[in-house]
Amino acid sequence: MRRVPQPLLLDLVFAALSDATRRGLLSRLIEGEATVGALAEPLQMSLPAVSKHLRVLEDAGLLKRRIEGRTHYISANPKPLREAVNWIERHRQMWEGSFDRLAALVEQPSSERPDKSKKS
Repeated sequence: MRRVPQPLLLDLVFAALSDATRRGLLSRLIEGEATVGALAEPLQMSLPAVSKHLRVLEDAGLLKRRIEGRTHYISANPKPLREAVNWIERHRQMWEGSFDRLAALVEQPSSERPDKSKKS
């Protein structure tokens, strides 16, 4: 896999995961390594179309490819997915903290709230 700057890699991961077919392929690969043909078999699309989906996943670093002769073996690479989960988790914590502060303010009796209409 080529070296991609972190922000661009995150963009590639989220773009790769935006398609249901690619998410399905990745879910199948979490079970273990498979050939391109085995991955394509249950899908209602051509082998070149499946290969294009695999290429998007591979460009995002989510796949590893091993070649033996003419057979391509594909396996999942969870590292970029973990980095995306970490990014989501950091932002989830920030948003939850914001919602918690808003909820506390809304639940505060109006007599305890600062009066913004009075000028000092």
